[in-house]
Amino acid sequence: MISKILEKIAEKHPLQRMDVAGFSKLKVSGLNFKVEAYYAEGLGHVSVMSAKGMLGLMKMDTLIINPIEIDLPIYSYDRIFAMSNDTLIVELYDTLLGEYREDGMNTVNSAFSSIPERDAGKHWYDPIKLGCSISKIGKKKDTASLDALALSHFEAYLASSTVPVSDSVPKQKKASAYVDGLLQNGGPSTDVFKKKLGVSATEELYKKILFGIE
Repeated sequence: MISKILEKIAEKHPLQRMDVAGFSKLKVSGLNFKVEAYYAEGLGHVSVMSAKGMLGLMKMDTLIINPIEIDLPIYSYDRIFAMSNDTLIVELYDTLLGEYREDGMNTVNSAFSSIPERDAGKHWYDPIKLGCSISKIGKKKDTASLDALALSHFEAYLASSTVPVSDSVPKQKKASAYVDGLLQNGGPSTDVFKKKLGVSATEELYKKILFGIE
């Protein structure tokens, strides 16, 4: 699915691979991570992080977009295959400068309402998480439907705004506030990286590689 999303981005926004320094391959908590980052022309920063572990029984994919050249929200895609479950989490965070319509994504979500919902829990960032976000959990039989949901939702996301950003500074400030919140408040993945890499390297990974705010 990650490759399909990247293809959709590249159709409108040519991708230029960026140097991720010493973060291209990481081993954290028994998982082997591969990390990539791109500049998407006319869109902003895109990063991809994939992980495998537990003798192939667990697989995780993450794709993040920090759109500083179009007034779109931050996009975060997570897909987790583990314990016979297929989990899809897509969260959009309000780093917007102007008005924004979620109609297209809400329409997609309604079309796939038969897929079981996942309890997303409560988090510090809930006030800036948009309502068109996705939290689903299914089994192997649901994978094709989850794929279709993810791709249709992403296409609706890309089409939801074409408003160019003339000054990226205010938008980057909002993105920075979100990333600082991730680092300060912690969480399952953030805490794992801090323990393995240390605070300084984790900050570099998040700020430079994953979100491109520095």
